[in-house]
Amino acid sequence: MTEAAGAGRNTEAVSRFVEHFAAQLVEAGLPRMPARVFAALLASDTGTLTSAELGEQLQISPAAVSGAVRYLAQVHMVSREREPGSRRERYRVHSDQWYEALTNRNAIIKRWEDALREGVTSLGADSPAGRRLAETLAFFEFVETEVEVMMERWRVHRDKMFGRG
Repeated sequence: MTEAAGAGRNTEAVSRFVEHFAAQLVEAGLPRMPARVFAALLASDTGTLTSAELGEQLQISPAAVSGAVRYLAQVHMVSREREPGSRRERYRVHSDQWYEALTNRNAIIKRWEDALREGVTSLGADSPAGRRLAETLAFFEFVETEVEVMMERWRVHRDKMFGRG
């Protein structure tokens, strides 16, 4: 029995939500199987499911679950936990996964900025390509600053709404 069924929920409605939200994530660029696994975890009351539970709910193979979880862990959207006294792993989505995912993108943006700076120097700041790279660099620097400010505002807002601290 899946967690959704165990909670007395309409499993068809849960499945429709999972597939609909996963489709939205796919449109935004997330691969299909990781999107489905993420949506299923998000829709579970505990925020955790085992590989077997994910496979049963989504009707996918253990290999598909493994690949999806590996991807989601790499992009900091889920974590793996061992069940106490068991070799089974549970996969967890955290309530602050969006914050973590966005914050971890900061390291990628920094690398892009470094590469763009090098490109501006290599191509010449006064060349058309150099100016285009400089504008792209300025955009990423702007976004980085705005995201930092926005994330601080989010923490304050979240604490007010959900009593975190």
